[in-house]
Amino acid sequence: MEKLMIEEEQFRQALGQFVTGIAVVTTLDEAGTPHGLTINSFNSVSLDPPLVLWSLDKRSHQLEIFSKSGFYAVNILAQSQKQISDRFASFVEDRFADVKWGSGKSGAPVLDGSLAQIDCQVENIVEGGDHIILIGRVIDISHKDGEPLLYHSGNYKAVGALVED
Repeated sequence: MEKLMIEEEQFRQALGQFVTGIAVVTTLDEAGTPHGLTINSFNSVSLDPPLVLWSLDKRSHQLEIFSKSGFYAVNILAQSQKQISDRFASFVEDRFADVKWGSGKSGAPVLDGSLAQIDCQVENIVEGGDHIILIGRVIDISHKDGEPLLYHSGNYKAVGALVED
């Protein structure tokens, strides 16, 4: 079979056409210090048992923390939380400074104001090219109504009108 050569930028642009939600995934290191980062690579895997997944670049400085912690929380952001998304996507030293949060059942930080907080124990870690895929078993969940923060074509977006049949 002939190997296809896909340019990275072309691949990114094509995938950017898929609208995603924005979340901040969080955990604690061995010393109890909170860590987190903004993701849009999140989805459900299974209802029974309840499993979700997200992926992390192998070059991430947080790779070891998330690989070892054994738990994480996925905080699905509301449209009003763009600043939180930006903060957890940046290289600031303390991403949790001035961010209100509590502890989930696992101990992972759950961010105040999130539309959903999905608390997980790591079920499996799978290699996937230049990323690892963290599959988590949901141990607790909370949610509220609201407008989600969306991402499309490299920009934040708002929910538009419903499409009618």
